[in-house]
Amino acid sequence: MKILICEDEEIMLTALEFRLQRQGFEVVIAKDGQEALQLIEAGDADLVILDIMLPSLSGLQLIQHLREVRKSKLPVIIISALEHDDIVLEAFRLGASDFITKPFKPNELILRIKRIFQEMEMLN
Repeated sequence: MKILICEDEEIMLTALEFRLQRQGFEVVIAKDGQEALQLIEAGDADLVILDIMLPSLSGLQLIQHLREVRKSKLPVIIISALEHDDIVLEAFRLGASDFITKPFKPNELILRIKRIFQEMEMLN
């Protein structure tokens, strides 16, 4: 399975990439929303991990584009230091599959990813 990580914090991006690769996932990285959109449009991901606060396009704008323009059901996990209820609710309203508040334990993210992939397998 291929996971696209879109995160503008270099340390977080590198840590997530390393952790997910160790779990056997293929990882593609993007450092801003526009780059992530190009990779998504190229069909280069089975799941997307997005920060909300990104250069060029926000995580919320990307989810909205995926759901409303592309009509895509691509699973999206939002990771963000912002934990305001209205932002979390907006992410879910737009179609996020899950939301994790920074800082988080990498194992928690991995469990959530595996749960989403298991649910996808059961639907197929």
